[in-house]
Amino acid sequence: MPEYHFRISELPETERPRERLRNQGAEALSDAELLAILLRVGMTGVNVIELAQQILMEYGGWRGLQSSHFDDVCRRKGMGEAKTAQLKAALEIGRRLAMLGFESGTQIKSPTDVAQLLQIEMSHLDQEHLRVVCLDIKNRLQKVVTVYVGNVNSSQVRIGEVFKEALKLNSAAIILCHNHPSGDPTPSPEDVRVTTQIIDAGKLLDVDVLDHLVIGKGRFCSLRERGHCRW
Repeated sequence: MPEYHFRISELPETERPRERLRNQGAEALSDAELLAILLRVGMTGVNVIELAQQILMEYGGWRGLQSSHFDDVCRRKGMGEAKTAQLKAALEIGRRLAMLGFESGTQIKSPTDVAQLLQIEMSHLDQEHLRVVCLDIKNRLQKVVTVYVGNVNSSQVRIGEVFKEALKLNSAAIILCHNHPSGDPTPSPEDVRVTTQIIDAGKLLDVDVLDHLVIGKGRFCSLRERGHCRW
């Protein structure tokens, strides 16, 4: 006898995702329930909550879904273009909301502040990106600029490009940030070497290099906290 899969409409009202969100708030819902509301319907033999659970497991949660390619998710059985578009739009809204607290003029007080500003986006990049966070004399955010895409090493990173925007903005300090697509944020010897070269150049240009963050999957490492930079 085939296994029976219940429909959402067969659940008690207190257990249905939309009703639970209405009555208890979105924070009360599991990841699968939140995703189920976005997807709206399941597929033959699989209700929408089961489909959401499967998708979250297959892609490794929200981070995996955010970094996945649109066409890949679209081809997944039970998805399609409309559902994938809704999902990608919701994830992008979440990313933008996370960045709203770090608009120009926000004071950066710790490595965690920088990680919160950049980690959501940079942890999903397929290539290494080197970004420079430009700060004024009170460590207030002026601008974030991408200065390099590719392997971050001393033979390829041009020091002039690192400081170009900071000098244009008359920045007092900068913070470097790059990602490791492998997901492991442990700094390599080359990361340390590049950081040292940029710090030395900053001294000549009268621009303090406060830190260099390495972003991984859900984690980051501060070279300042490891003793390679001075706040």
